[in-house]
Amino acid sequence: MKRALTYIVLVFSLLMTGNASAYTLVIDPGHGGKDAGALGFISKEKDINLAIALEFGRLVEQNCPDVKVVYTRKTDTFIELDERARIANRNKADLFVSIHTNSTAAGKAGTTARGTETYTLGMHRAADNLAVAKRENSVITLEANYEEKYEGFDPKSSESYIIFELMQDEHMKQSVKFAGLVQQQFATHAGRVNKGVFQAGFLVLRNTSMPSALIELGYINNRQEEQFLNTKDGIAKMSRSIFNAFKSYYK
Repeated sequence: MKRALTYIVLVFSLLMTGNASAYTLVIDPGHGGKDAGALGFISKEKDINLAIALEFGRLVEQNCPDVKVVYTRKTDTFIELDERARIANRNKADLFVSIHTNSTAAGKAGTTARGTETYTLGMHRAADNLAVAKRENSVITLEANYEEKYEGFDPKSSESYIIFELMQDEHMKQSVKFAGLVQQQFATHAGRVNKGVFQAGFLVLRNTSMPSALIELGYINNRQEEQFLNTKDGIAKMSRSIFNAFKSYYK
C-alpha cells in the first residue's frame, strides 16, 4: 500500500505542473540500440518505429509551426523506459506518442494476425491486452538494477499490474480521444485493419503527466504487413495517418 501511495503522489504531483509555453509533442520511437524489439522476416521493430516516428515528426514540424516536436531518440540508440517518460515530463509535453510494431506471442512465424491497435494507460484484464503490455515492458530487464529502479515491478507478473488499477489518470479522456482518431485514420487513409482502442499497463505511459498513447502499427511477423511497413508508401501512409489524427486532436 505504501508503494501504491508513492505512485499516486508522483502522478498527481506531475499533473500539477502545467505548460505555459508553446504546445509540445513528444514522439517516442519504441526500442532501439541493443533492444531490437520484435523481429520480422526482413526487419527489426526498432527500425520501423524510428522511420515512421521521424516522418510523423517531420510532417508536424512542416505543417504546425506553433508545435514544438521533441523526440526520445532520433537514431538507433537504447533509451531506458523511465528516461522516455522523464523526457516528456521535463519538456512539459502536452501529448506523448509512443510508436511500436506488434508481434504475436513468441514471434510466431507467418502469423495471420493483422491490423493496428492503439493503447492508453489502464489495466483491463483481457488476456491479449496483458500479453502485449508484458512484451513491451520486458525491455526493462536489459537495464541495470531494474528491480530497484522500478520498485520491484516484474514485467512478467500479472500481480505487478494491479498497481495500475489504483491510478486515476485525469487525462484519460483526451488520451482515448487521440487514440480513436489514430485508429480511424489508419483505416481510412492507410487502409489498415482497425483492431480498436485498448487500455493496458505500459510502463512507458505510467509516469507521463500528459495525455499519452502507444501505437501498434501492425504485425511484424505477418509477411504482408511487415513488407508494407518497410516500403516508402507504407511509411508515408502510416506517418500521415498519425499526423492527420494529431492535427484533428490538436484543433
